[in-house]
Amino acid sequence: MVETKLEQKENKPGDWVMIYVIFAALSLTVLGLVMLFSAGVVRGAQALLTKQVIWLILSLAVGAYAIFINLDWLRRRAWLIFGICMLGLVFTLVPGIGVKVNGAQRWIGLGPLRVQPSEFAKIGLVLILAAYFASRHREIKNFVGGFFIPSLIVGSCCGMIILQPDFGTCFLCGAVSATIMFQAGTSLRWLLPVAGLAIIAFSVLVYFDPVRIRRVTSFLDVEANSNDSAYQLWQGMLAFGVGGLDGVGLGMGRQQVHFLPEAHTDFIFPVIGEELGLIVTAAIVFCFLLLFASVFLRLRQVPRLFEYLLATGAILFVTLQAIINMGVVTGSLPTKGMSLPFISYGGSNLMVTFVLLGFVINVLKSMKKPRSLKVREI
Repeated sequence: MVETKLEQKENKPGDWVMIYVIFAALSLTVLGLVMLFSAGVVRGAQALLTKQVIWLILSLAVGAYAIFINLDWLRRRAWLIFGICMLGLVFTLVPGIGVKVNGAQRWIGLGPLRVQPSEFAKIGLVLILAAYFASRHREIKNFVGGFFIPSLIVGSCCGMIILQPDFGTCFLCGAVSATIMFQAGTSLRWLLPVAGLAIIAFSVLVYFDPVRIRRVTSFLDVEANSNDSAYQLWQGMLAFGVGGLDGVGLGMGRQQVHFLPEAHTDFIFPVIGEELGLIVTAAIVFCFLLLFASVFLRLRQVPRLFEYLLATGAILFVTLQAIINMGVVTGSLPTKGMSLPFISYGGSNLMVTFVLLGFVINVLKSMKKPRSLKVREI
């Protein structure tokens, strides 16, 4: 007698992709704390480390909440969350509320801590785009529903960010949003021309901004501007050269002590290169690349559009920011004020990174494999 049974197989929480995501996040964060103590020696390493640990505790708690939050509940409140994020961007520009540092008004002061709303705007942006396209999937091929309205959403967010001004985060949000729209099914005949116009407009804004255009010209000839506008980039490149293959030793670096300003934030990667060498820096690059590749390949099996777009946008925000930061400090890209996820000092970015990875893990753990037929003989 032959009996056919329908068996349903589910992914276990111990799925190797989820394990790697958690392992990579914790490993890079621990490395960041160690390097922060070394890189922040001039600015008071103990105080910086204490603040970062406080942010890390908060980030772990919020990230864990993001792992277990109900995704349908989250989808229904996407507009509310996006509205709160936009309100935060507005508050940064209000005198007396927004905090100005080095000519940029990107922070809101909350006692001893500073919050950067443009970081949290990443969460609102990826949520609203995922929820919008999931509810309007029949209109994706239409100009108004599939391109014009989501472009207004992205443009309003990027416009508020560039007013601060924060060109790096604006570019990152625009690039990730365009990728989400393409993955959702928006036609390239609309995306490509508008993307080209956006790049032209972005270039014009950079050209008429004395600080930004100077960074670009310095990037084109770093050595000639090594004592002027390209000083920080030149010192970072020297740090990589001094470190060689295995580094000069943890805590033995000199760049962050005497030469490399802001070594604990945007330029912490050269400090790692000097003290721990090419082996560790290459391992960090590989870690981020594997993080993106493993998650993205796994997401191809996600059955619902909202979950797919949410996790895709989240992992893009983390890995693309890492690529931009590493490209800047190695002289491959013009200098931008963008931190290295998990590793650089900065509480807002750390918390947002953990929330985004929490969304990714939430989507991965909710996935189920297709049912399969199994024939048993009795």
